[in-house]
Amino acid sequence: MNRQIQELRDLILLATLPHVVFEGWSNDAVAAGIEDLRELPGIEAEGAIRDMSDLAAHFSDWTDRRMVAEMAKIDMPSLKIRQRIASGVRCRLEILEPHRESVRRCLTYMALPQNAGLSLKCTYNTVSEIWYATGDESADFSFYSKRALLAPVLASTVLYWLADEGDGKGDYPETWEFLDRRIADVLKLIQTRIRITDRLAAMSSPLDVCKRFAATVQARR
Repeated sequence: MNRQIQELRDLILLATLPHVVFEGWSNDAVAAGIEDLRELPGIEAEGAIRDMSDLAAHFSDWTDRRMVAEMAKIDMPSLKIRQRIASGVRCRLEILEPHRESVRRCLTYMALPQNAGLSLKCTYNTVSEIWYATGDESADFSFYSKRALLAPVLASTVLYWLADEGDGKGDYPETWEFLDRRIADVLKLIQTRIRITDRLAAMSSPLDVCKRFAATVQARR
């Protein structure tokens, strides 16, 4: 996607989100957003968004890009891994804070059975971007396991955040505490997997045991 098309789709998304509150995640909301853009000179918005699935995917991508930009401002090397991960999820929710009701409507749409594949793809892209932005360079099995473990943390934290009324000052301390607990659970699982893998690697394989047994028997003859 070239930059010009991406910027146009961003404009359509941002023009549509206020209407989602009243029209739901629907074509009517998109039509209202595009109608608002008609006031801007040189904007040809028709056809830039194919359908509501396309808009949902772009909403996730738009948030990912801004999340990564905000994470780039953080001194990641100075933070512990749990703080790096938490900063990614927190940056994402802070970006979405002005659009909480639109997020709620979009999640309802993404929860439909026919959108399961799209939801999985968007979630994978988001957790992958978070891990990359934390400085993670894993390329082995842990590349996938880290993403698989972070996905439910992200999903559950978003749902908790949507139900959290905040502190009345625009912050969500209970959500951040919930996020910290979930990340701590994930890191425990990762550490346990590493310990088990190391122990298995240190154990002799069944073939080696058989070879040593056979050699011992031969030596005693």
